[in-house]
Parts: sequence; structure tokens; C-alpha cells
Amino acid sequence: MNEILEAISNKEALYKRRKKLVPNALGVFNPSTVDHAYGATIIDADGKKLIDFAGGIGVVNAGHCPPPVVHAIQEQAEKLIHSSFNVALYEVYLELAEKMVELLPHGDATKVMFLNSGAEAVENAIKIARQATKRQAIICFGGGFHGRTMMSMSLTSKVQYKAGCGPFAPEVYRIDYPAYRSYIHDISEEEFAAKEIQKLKAFFKTNVRAEDVAAIIIELVQGEGGFFVAPKPYIKALRSLCDEIGILLIFDEVQSGFGRTGKWAAYQHYDVTPDISTWAKSMGSGMPIAAVMGKANIMDAAAPSTLGGTYSGNPICCAAALATIQYMEEININALGEKVGKIVRKRFEHFQKQYPSVIGEVRGLGAMLAFDVIKDGDWNSYNTAGAQYIINTCAERGLVVISAGVNGNVIRILSPLVIEEHLLEEGLDILEGVIKEA
Repeated sequence: MNEILEAISNKEALYKRRKKLVPNALGVFNPSTVDHAYGATIIDADGKKLIDFAGGIGVVNAGHCPPPVVHAIQEQAEKLIHSSFNVALYEVYLELAEKMVELLPHGDATKVMFLNSGAEAVENAIKIARQATKRQAIICFGGGFHGRTMMSMSLTSKVQYKAGCGPFAPEVYRIDYPAYRSYIHDISEEEFAAKEIQKLKAFFKTNVRAEDVAAIIIELVQGEGGFFVAPKPYIKALRSLCDEIGILLIFDEVQSGFGRTGKWAAYQHYDVTPDISTWAKSMGSGMPIAAVMGKANIMDAAAPSTLGGTYSGNPICCAAALATIQYMEEININALGEKVGKIVRKRFEHFQKQYPSVIGEVRGLGAMLAFDVIKDGDWNSYNTAGAQYIINTCAERGLVVISAGVNGNVIRILSPLVIEEHLLEEGLDILEGVIKEA
């Protein structure tokens, strides 16, 4: 057997083993492998260096294996691996909670709980909202992605992720995402936002009573949906409407948090504070940890034992998250997000002008940026095959990129924000070379 495997590359051998052992439903977003990684560099199973523009799907904003985080994990593992916070509390959980509240206060008093994943955070945010309001209905948005557990899958828009998994959770209502596109809409962003709010008010008359709605959950920058950015006038008006009716406003910041948009939270660009928010991904540099934060009176509305979990807020994960956030503060992760975002946006806009038959709209916020891959210069078309060609060819040439969008035709950038400028430019050069061929 070993002689057979030696005749093919380590990468090919790994994918053969994957095919034999792992369910086909676990997707392959990029045809790469990894043996080890550091900063924004991946070393694959054959020893080849790859520039990482995927960041573990937005998980390693602070880079792969940052030394302070590695040290914190090692130190905590020698001290305590698990006790369950519900059985015996430990200080590192509270230290992380204090840091999160310090960075992301939700009004005068904020409380936070830790979980294992973004989907689990969303599940618990919905439970809290329903108990706090004594209402059942939840409104979400077209193109939204909130996870693959039952409630989060019900909220997720892309039907490909839900095939054959129903029936889904009841009392979930979906409206169009307020994606303002200047090349389509002949009105100002403010006028567009006002029209979208009117649509929501009409929705309350035809689909679900406003008085029955517990919460509205929204990604300020859609992740899987294609990096559409909600207009600031819309979010401000939505906040006012929710306050007026008694609906809780939930911001899903799982992908957009921790410097990705140039701020700790995307909502800090909007001068709007949510009632509840969800966090994960880059919070722990790859360790499985997530959070639900909210105004203290709302968080405390949940009944005893309706929240919790055996591994939630695991001490090693808490230590990793605390070390990650402290490291992010030291290196000024938000400034790095701004810097990376400016470089990438400039190059993406260059791609758009230089290759108009292939590249459509460029959009995003901070370093959370993407572009549409289109057909024959038609910005309303989508070229899924072209996007996949870009992903596969970039992988062959030493660059890891992934797609997004309900049609899979969006190329998104989620590189570590600590990426060296020369490495970022090198990756963008590879990307441009492939686009030119496409």
C-alpha cells in the first residue's frame, strides 16, 4: 500500500483517503491541502507554499498560529482542559467575557455567553430573543447565511445547503436583503433605504404581524451571500422601527468581526447598537469558540437551563480567544484591516476596468471584499464555471481563494490581516494572471 501511495503525490493520496472515509456532503471549497501554516502562508502536504486568501473562511484574521495564542493554548492545556462551566466555573471564561464587554458594549450593561460555533450562537440568540419578547416569529434576509443546525439552517437562504433536510423550524420569515447597487438603482441610497423599509412595513400586513415578531437577524455584510453591504440609512431606520414596535435587532457578526471590516464590529460603521449579536470565526484563531452578546436585561430574560452546553466556553478555547484579542490589540488589527482593504479594493477596481468582460461589481467593507465573475461584460449575469476556474487555477499556482454568492460566482478575499504587503501583492498578481486568461 505504501509503495502505491509513494507513486502519487501526498495531496492526491490525501484526497483518495478523503473520498473513502468522509461523506460526500462535506464540500471541497478549494482543491488544496495543508500540513502546517504560519502568518498568511500555508505549506501543503507536498511541501509547496501557498498564499492564503481564504483564512480558513475568515477565521484567522490574526494569522495562522500566532505565537502568543499557541503559548496560551499550551499553558492552559497543562492546567485545565475541561470541567464544564456549568459544573465548576473558571476564571479565564470571565476574563474573556470582561474583554468582550469592554470592546463591544451593548448599551449600559452587557452580558455574554460562549458557545462552540457561529451556528450555535445563532440558535441561542433566537432562543433568547423569543423568551425576552414572548413572541415567536423571526425575520431574516434573502442571501443570508447563519449556519447548518436546524434553526440556523432555517434562517439560511441558500437552498443548496438545505436540500432534503426539512421540515425546517417554523415561524421564520424571509425578506429581500437591502442590497443597494448603484448600477441598477436610479435613486439615492437614502431613497432606496426608505423604499426597503416601506416594503418591510407592508410585509407586516401580508406575511406576519409586527406584534408577533421577536427579532430581525441580519448580516451587515453578507458572507456566503456574496459580500453585499447593508446601506447605513437602512440600518438606522431599521433600528428605529424595531424600537418602535418592540422587535429585537440581532446582528450576525460571525464573519465580519475582529478587524475584518477595519473595526472590531461591522456595526461600528453604522453608529447603531444591536440588542443581541453573534460572534465566532476569528475570535479564537481557529479554536472552536463563539459568543452571544446582548443587553443585560435581554440576556437575563432566558429561563434557567434553557442556555448552556457541555463544551461551551471550553477553557482552552477561552484562553485562545483571550490571547487572540490581546494580540489583535497589540498589532492594531483594525488598522491592518483598513490597510489590507485599501490595497485589495484598488486592485479589484483595476481588475474591473482592465477585464470588463469577466469582472463585474466590486463590493464589500474594509478588508471584507469580493467581485462578481460575469459573462461577456453583463453585470447581471453570473459565471459559476469561470469562478471555479479561477479558484482551481489559482490553487495550482500557489494561491488559495474561495467563492461565495448564491450562484457561486463571487470571488471573496478573507486573507489573514497580518499578511505582509509583498505577499498580498504577490497573491493579487497571481489572481490577476488567472483572470486575464479567463
